[in-house]
Amino acid sequence: MISFTLNRSTVDVDIEADTPLLWVLRDTLKQYGTKYGCGQALCGACTVHVDGAPVRSCVLPVEAVAGREVTTIEGLADGGPHPLQTAWIAADVPQCGYCQSGQIMSAAALLATNPDPSDAQIDAAMRGNVCRCGTYDRIRLAIKDAAARGRSEQET
Repeated sequence: MISFTLNRSTVDVDIEADTPLLWVLRDTLKQYGTKYGCGQALCGACTVHVDGAPVRSCVLPVEAVAGREVTTIEGLADGGPHPLQTAWIAADVPQCGYCQSGQIMSAAALLATNPDPSDAQIDAAMRGNVCRCGTYDRIRLAIKDAAARGRSEQET
């Protein structure tokens, strides 16, 4: 039995310890927002947070999150859309939408540690996330918008 916190709730899973976290999230815990892209931690579609840091769940064995806190796109916001989700819609980022949860999770980790990132810092933080539709300029715009909204909320 492996126990961890998922989106602020404790879960226990009876599964092989080396099962990738992605499959535990999707198949066992029915959290479908995290996507399978490449299975090799190269595209970022499977990005989740473990103790606040972005990780690729497709290669992370579930045993590695025992006793830790995992956040998926479903648990990113508390009671309403996360500022990044709002900014994503405003910037018309999604095309096919497949990579979006991983993109947003990487961006959220960046903004949690850097509330005013430069373009270079955004590019560096997002480097491991592939958008096959090529919406990188809109992704950067949405991250800057969410950062500005976050700073504005802190000032009020």
